[in-house]
Amino acid sequence: MANETTSSTLSELYTEIVAEAEFVIQEKSIMKNLVKNYTIAGGGKSVEVPIYSAIAAAAVAEATDLSNTAVNPTSVTITASEVGVMTTLTDLARYSASRNVAADIGKLFGEGIAKKMDQDLIALFDGFSTGLGDGTGAISAASIFNAASTLRSAGLPVEDCYCILHPKIAYDLKANLTNTFANANGNDLANEALRSGYVGSLAGIKIFETSNMSDTGTAGDYKGAVFHKDALAIAMMQGIKIETQRDASLRADEIVATAVYGVGELHDNYGVELHFDSSIQ
Repeated sequence: MANETTSSTLSELYTEIVAEAEFVIQEKSIMKNLVKNYTIAGGGKSVEVPIYSAIAAAAVAEATDLSNTAVNPTSVTITASEVGVMTTLTDLARYSASRNVAADIGKLFGEGIAKKMDQDLIALFDGFSTGLGDGTGAISAASIFNAASTLRSAGLPVEDCYCILHPKIAYDLKANLTNTFANANGNDLANEALRSGYVGSLAGIKIFETSNMSDTGTAGDYKGAVFHKDALAIAMMQGIKIETQRDASLRADEIVATAVYGVGELHDNYGVELHFDSSIQ
């Protein structure tokens, strides 16, 4: 059988594989912790999220009745689907491995599903109606401030807003902050970028880097975003689940990891797409 993993008794490894996979998902998935999280329960494979419009208050004269304000929410339906990965662990591997195979398999499964979650959520950036950049120029600090002003204008608190960039796009932002790495009088943020490569917070927005995004088909051309946490959502129907099946004729065990979830955009005006091209390839 092709693509076989060789390496220790599965019943003994099972608990450790699950624990490692769950830990890695929490550590490796950036996006899941930056968006709204829902649970799909009670039957069905979707959740309907109500979307409320802003309500405006008005001055009222003394002894005057208030007029009625209708509250008619719209909704977004998020439907879950399965993602999964499988490997085959042979008997020979169980007795000959020098490494902790349970930790290795759990780590690989956790990383694979965490990456898929991030990719699915990041793909939603392209759906934001508001965007900055056309994929031909480099990002700058002004781009972040511009996006922040758009979200502030929508009445969103920036402490709940985040920026996601590909590392090659983030390079240009760091270079801009540090005056091409040669600013002798740089501020604290520029100095921190020089010391550790961590961008940190800019215009009140926390900036994260992840390689869990693909270019647009042009090398160095990536689509990130600045968004409020209520802009996007993930609905979990089933977290990571590990199952095994014995293949006696192969003298091996199939190990399968699956998760069931869905993603969706809740508020289009809560996000700004950042479409820039990296100066490095």
